[in-house]
Amino acid sequence: MSDKTYMDPQNLKDFGKITELQEPMGKKFFDYYGEVFQEGALTQREKALIALAVAHTVQCPYCIDAYTSGCLEKGADEEQMMEAVHVAAAIRSGSSLVYSVQMMKQAQKLSM
Repeated sequence: MSDKTYMDPQNLKDFGKITELQEPMGKKFFDYYGEVFQEGALTQREKALIALAVAHTVQCPYCIDAYTSGCLEKGADEEQMMEAVHVAAAIRSGSSLVYSVQMMKQAQKLSM
């Protein structure tokens, strides 16, 4: 039985290699990415918590690993991290449920 999976943890360590096949775009991405996570109106800790929540919403295991570490390194605790994930989950479920209004209106129209 193979231990290989589609999600290879080594991929996160190799992320910087994306510039090898398209250096100008890869460099621009990393410049932008680096700038986004600098201290600004939001602290780096707050940005890491947002990133962790978004990582769960987009279901990126690489990002979840990276931002779990990042949150802890920037002083967030596990309770804050879980709360951020719950905020993301609430928004995600709410964004699904708001479409039910469209379904209800369509069902009502078709039932007339």
